[in-house]
Amino acid sequence: MTPLVALLLGIIEGLTEYLPISSTGHLILASSAFGLHDDGSKAFDVVVQLGAIMAVVLHYRVLLLERARGLLAGEPIAKRLLVCLFVGFLPSAVLGLAFGKIIKRYLFAPLPVAVALLVGGVVMLVIERLFRDREAKVNQLADVTPRHAMLIGIGQCFALVPGTSRSMSTIVAARLAGLSPEVAAEFSFLLALPTLTAATAYELLKSYQTFLAPGALGPLGIGLIASFFTAWLVVATFLRVLGKVGLAPFGVYRIALACVVVWFATRSSA
Repeated sequence: MTPLVALLLGIIEGLTEYLPISSTGHLILASSAFGLHDDGSKAFDVVVQLGAIMAVVLHYRVLLLERARGLLAGEPIAKRLLVCLFVGFLPSAVLGLAFGKIIKRYLFAPLPVAVALLVGGVVMLVIERLFRDREAKVNQLADVTPRHAMLIGIGQCFALVPGTSRSMSTIVAARLAGLSPEVAAEFSFLLALPTLTAATAYELLKSYQTFLAPGALGPLGIGLIASFFTAWLVVATFLRVLGKVGLAPFGVYRIALACVVVWFATRSSA
């Protein structure tokens, strides 16, 4: 992998990780366009998420420090957030360990990604129409309960299919659970911390020899830095954008991208 390709993939990861358009799907499509089909590039696509993780830690540093101090002091609000994040993380962690190899073998390809993008886009348009004028029951992050978290965690399981989008799955599930768009996005961002950290750590343990190969650390470092800064910008602006435009524009984008991918796939196979 050249430094330029690593830079582009890092930017794609940072731009798409927290938007409901699927970072994994975009990385698979980009890697395919660049002719990267080996296990090393697949490992890179997972590990480069670390930059996006650090962007969320930086953005929510005040909240995270407050909740950390609250845990030490035994504050109920801090304990509940920790429990909610664990409950939300658990379903996808279990299914990911059980079916991760099968998913990578059969679904890490452009056409399965296109199908997931299309289905997810339609779901987002339907949800946006159903909930456009409905008043949310949960308007503060502190009011999220373990029951809400479990529903969101079940929704996150669909994101194991590349092209679905972890952000989309959790935000849609959160909206169905009664959370406002802003609180849904906030909880989705925070839930990314244990989810993406676990996936990255697992991939590093499994593929560490790939990144110790000569010339591998340079592109990885470039990708991590690029994903960090682009994800930081996205996290800082997405909440404001989501409150103004909702999910519909992202759903339309997903459907359009799916059509483009299918068109290119049919042309190349003709």
